Amino acid sequence: MPPLVAFAGALGGLAVVRWAYRTAIRVNRELEEARLTRAAETARPREIPTLRRDPNTGAYRPG
Repeated sequence: MPPLVAFAGALGGLAVVRWAYRTAIRVNRELEEARLTRAAETARPREIPTLRRDPNTGAYRPG
């Protein structure tokens, strides 16, 4: 009977480790997606050029 209990304990421990590993992978993937989304959102305003008025010609130019 004790070997059966040890075997069941080992299988249970393996199941817990596998669950923890999969959860860590999922959480890291979600965090990476959130980081990339946040980085893309902050890059958008920089893509739109700011227009400044040229004092000599009065024309608006990116700057």
